[in-house]
Amino acid sequence: MTSSSGLDIIIVSFNTKADLLACLGSLDAGRPRDLHQTIVVDNGSSDGSVDAVRASFPGAKLVALDRNVGFAAANNIGIRNGTAPLVLLLNSDTIVPPGAIDRLVDRLNATGAAAAGPKLVDGSGWPEVSFGTMLSPVAEWAQRRRVRRAAGRTPDARHYADQLVAEEREVDWVTGACLLTRRAAALEAGGLDERFFMYEEDVDFCAALRARGGRILFTPAASVTHLRGRSIRAAGAGSTHYDRSHVAFYEKHHPGWAPVLRLWLRVRGRAIR
Repeated sequence: MTSSSGLDIIIVSFNTKADLLACLGSLDAGRPRDLHQTIVVDNGSSDGSVDAVRASFPGAKLVALDRNVGFAAANNIGIRNGTAPLVLLLNSDTIVPPGAIDRLVDRLNATGAAAAGPKLVDGSGWPEVSFGTMLSPVAEWAQRRRVRRAAGRTPDARHYADQLVAEEREVDWVTGACLLTRRAAALEAGGLDERFFMYEEDVDFCAALRARGGRILFTPAASVTHLRGRSIRAAGAGSTHYDRSHVAFYEKHHPGWAPVLRLWLRVRGRAIR
């Protein structure tokens, strides 16, 4: 391992024991080349996750919290518990094939990007739209159209989804389900903004990196399986967390639109206090 390429992997988990063990198992089966340590931050799980990690993966560094502090805050705790120059934020509901993280690291280093995300696919190999442009009312409308079109289980939809993720490109954000970044850049950006308990912290974090001159890379050179929604179902109240983060994002980045969003949520019976 060299000081320029050492890697810490941070996995935040909340009541996802089976998925967490499968994720850790995939990392063990195809250990990344320059892995320094894997750090599991458990958000106060009640499903035996902590004991299972201790028993099955004693080499992982386990940070067991006594409550669910949220995804952003838990990732920041993981970042502070590591030392390697590269940091991979990885969801517990992912399966990492051998070589995938090495290829992601190689592309980050080759391009000089501040952060990079791989192609994500579901359990059947269907591509996920895991990147996009900075959130705004127009960008959200366009992103939702892309996601809906790519999710349709038809040959045309599969062709469209494959084309979307076929080329490496610079983007405004990549999903925090699998996000590789440089520790120095993450610390300079102040880590993830902890006002986002769950959702949109990744878009905000990438915006902070870009504000400091960092570039965000999406690359299909690496592919990771993402069994979407498992962590969200475990956390519960997914729509409430999303609405709160959505409002917080607009209050931070588009304050003029925040009252409009609040009104729209109130009309739909989803008022945020």
